[in-house]
Amino acid sequence: MTSDFHISPETLRAQADASHAAGFTQLAENLRRAAELTAVPNDELLRMYELLRPGRSTEAELLAVADSLERDYNAPQTAAFVREAVAEYQRRNLFRRES
Repeated sequence: MTSDFHISPETLRAQADASHAAGFTQLAENLRRAAELTAVPNDELLRMYELLRPGRSTEAELLAVADSLERDYNAPQTAAFVREAVAEYQRRNLFRRES
């Protein structure tokens, strides 16, 4: 049996600062995005994750995810990360094909 666990955004940001100071900049960025995502309800987070899987969404749907992260959850770094994914999906033709 598994149980849920929680971590505060403050703890994640402190870990990000320590990682950055130690030269682990990518880890620090990941931890900062994780801190932002603590504000997103689990069901919404899972919905967004599903949309980010290749072939599961349109460009407009992913841009709406980014807009929602920024507007509704004050998660600008994660929104920027999703927008980077949109550019990569465009380059690699990974969007869902509309019928």
